Amino acid sequence: MTSSRGHQGALGLGQAEKQLDRQIKAGTAIQGENPVDQEIIAASHEHASELDDIIVKYEE
Repeated sequence: MTSSRGHQGALGLGQAEKQLDRQIKAGTAIQGENPVDQEIIAASHEHASELDDIIVKYEE
């Protein structure tokens, strides 16, 4: 049992993140990876301006 509401919230967020990660992995296994998603993931590890370039590129 947790000792505070803040701690309960933190545990809930961690559980939600794990669930979302599992859903993403399941969707990717079923559908395959989208090239746009691959670029966004790669750019998320780079400087933020590079991510902005990808978003603008695909909004046009």
